[in-house]
Amino acid sequence: MEGLGINLTLLIAQIFNFFLLFLILRGVAYKPMIRFLDNRREKIAKGLEDARKAEARLANIEADYAKRMDEARAEGQKAVAEAAASAEKQAAAIIAKANEDAARLKAQAQEEAVLERNKALADLRSQVVALAMAAANKLVGEAMDEKRQRALVDEFFSGVKAGKVVLLEPGVTAAGARAEVTSALPLSAEEQSSIKADLTGRGAADVEFKVDPRILGGLVVRLGDRVVDASVLGRMEAMKQSLS
Repeated sequence: MEGLGINLTLLIAQIFNFFLLFLILRGVAYKPMIRFLDNRREKIAKGLEDARKAEARLANIEADYAKRMDEARAEGQKAVAEAAASAEKQAAAIIAKANEDAARLKAQAQEEAVLERNKALADLRSQVVALAMAAANKLVGEAMDEKRQRALVDEFFSGVKAGKVVLLEPGVTAAGARAEVTSALPLSAEEQSSIKADLTGRGAADVEFKVDPRILGGLVVRLGDRVVDASVLGRMEAMKQSLS
């Protein structure tokens, strides 16, 4: 070894020192470094795993958000459609109700118009009848002289004899009944005698004569419960009823 220029003692010492340094470095620096690197690697791996999990959670959150947005959008569209349908239905109901109310008001207005027209016509008819009767009363009153009065009395007797004026129904008598004869002018003794003879012949027990200018002309004969109105006023009242 010496021939080669190698100092064996120094070589052994250097080898010993190397192994000693190796052991010291391994115990003091290498193992802690390895542990540090292992810990660092584990932390990096854990960080990467956490990042992966966070990314997965983020993806899940985004998917859930998108799903919820789609559901919310669908519900919103459904709500809008339902609101539109409800609004359309309510609008149709309101229009139908308005048309119904308008039709009812129109019918009511037409009915009221008809009633008002009928009332106006009735009032007008009553006024016309009243004016006509007033005019007729005036004309009759002015034209009804004594001669005309006598003619009406004669007409009454002629009607009784001809059967046109019925004092009593066939087969009916007025036995014991009281008779009352009303005329517009006093009857002559001959007329009273003729009437009394006719009424007593029909069973009248007593005959009373009255004068009432309001009947205008003709005679009104009461025989018991029966009344035969052959007066001008009676004829005008009948005409008034017919006109009314």
